[in-house]
Amino acid sequence: MSGTLGSEDANGGPVRHIPVMLAEVLGALAPAPGKVILDGTFGAGGYSGALLDAGVSVIGLDRDPTAIAAAKDMLAAYGGRLTLHHAQFSALDRFAPEGGLDGVVLDIGVSSMQIDEAERGFSFQKNGPLDMRMSGEGVSAADVVNRAKVNDLTRIFGILGEEKNAGRIARAIEKRREDEPFVTTRDLAGLIEIVTPRRAKDKIHPATRVFQALRVYVNDELGELAGALLAAERSLKPGGVLVVVTFHSLEDRIVKQFIGARLGKAGGSRHLPAVEPEPALFFQKGKAMVSASDADAAGNPRARSAKLRAAIRTDAPAPQTGLDAFGLPALADIHRLGGFEN
Repeated sequence: MSGTLGSEDANGGPVRHIPVMLAEVLGALAPAPGKVILDGTFGAGGYSGALLDAGVSVIGLDRDPTAIAAAKDMLAAYGGRLTLHHAQFSALDRFAPEGGLDGVVLDIGVSSMQIDEAERGFSFQKNGPLDMRMSGEGVSAADVVNRAKVNDLTRIFGILGEEKNAGRIARAIEKRREDEPFVTTRDLAGLIEIVTPRRAKDKIHPATRVFQALRVYVNDELGELAGALLAAERSLKPGGVLVVVTFHSLEDRIVKQFIGARLGKAGGSRHLPAVEPEPALFFQKGKAMVSASDADAAGNPRARSAKLRAAIRTDAPAPQTGLDAFGLPALADIHRLGGFEN
């Protein structure tokens, strides 16, 4: 959630919202003139703008073409120190300079701009087409809801959304779509409200986890994150800093696992011969994880679950490894296994 364009100020101009955990991100990256930092989730340019103001040259990526198209004024304002590319951040190493990057920042998940636009279909709070595609291409959330097998819907909702009532919701979806397909966000949210009504003690809407799961699945967010971490490892110069801000436990678990595996700590049991540690690819300074401050959460409710993890690249060569390092299948493999009915 790297920022959004919000309401207009007194002069009629748009106000750029402050991105989540901006102070902590800048503290970890230590921006300075001459540095080159890649912002893999450009969004509305919240992080990039702050980095550019500190004298950094920024390479910005976004899989959403509307984010790139909306940045014309920023491109003109910073005299060539900002370059933008319509690309997924799992391919960020394609855009790194020959000498490597001084930093990579990734703000994982849907951007505030996308949530606020009803026509993108990310939010059940605003009625719109059941879409959720960040790039506008490929399988939509409506395709998944209307065509995926019940067992696969149950897995998607249960694993990616950590929804306890995944099976019940999946079966209700199957019954309803036999009569009428799901078209809008309210179609789906309305059914979930009936199947799992909100109780007085519930802090979140009953559709929250299902919508999260669909968004993560449609955009292959966990596979993209894993690919981006590996690409950052290949692209950072010694001393370069990786900063990742996550918003739910599945994302944070992947980042924690990745950094932990790269610290070069010896493994094995004390009852067995010592195991030679792998060379450290990263090291950490300060806390392993930082949560959003109370002030951040008060100013932006979407920041309440935000967590930041950062690590500094060593001079050890990056291994030639792929998503198998995380135990994650490629999205193509998921589709090959018959995730959708004909």
